[in-house]
Amino acid sequence: MKINISVADQTLDLLTDDGALCQRYPVSTAANGTGEQCGSYQTPRGAHIVRAKIGSGLPLGSVFVGRRATGEIWSSELSAAYPERDWILTRILWLSGSEPGFNRLGKVDSMRRYIYIHGTPDSEPMGVPNSHGCIRMRNVDVAELFERIPVGTSVRITE
Repeated sequence: MKINISVADQTLDLLTDDGALCQRYPVSTAANGTGEQCGSYQTPRGAHIVRAKIGSGLPLGSVFVGRRATGEIWSSELSAAYPERDWILTRILWLSGSEPGFNRLGKVDSMRRYIYIHGTPDSEPMGVPNSHGCIRMRNVDVAELFERIPVGTSVRITE
């Protein structure tokens, strides 16, 4: 299995190793566009791998802070109580760049930038760039994707 993410189309395609489409999901990439620099709040491009999978078995809507489940389940009331949070929900697929000098190491390191594919509140739009750099998905979609891929899955992010 491999993943292709199109920033232009705001889609994530799950493909077989020979390139056949298994599933297409709507996503939301960075509101600031694409870019690799640390602190840019942009979605990095290029070849990546899924370095870690976090959240196995947790309920849909589980809240993460610093890659740790808080024990909370997202609700509109919780959202109102913490309006400053960038909600990372349900599952985390932590990406690591595969291209040294472009999206790996130094000031362009996707993993050090904490770039994830993760769930987001269902009230957030898909198909519209709106994240702080990560790739946001619907909670049911990211949970399904999480179960279908292993750590080490290749991910290509294109404009």
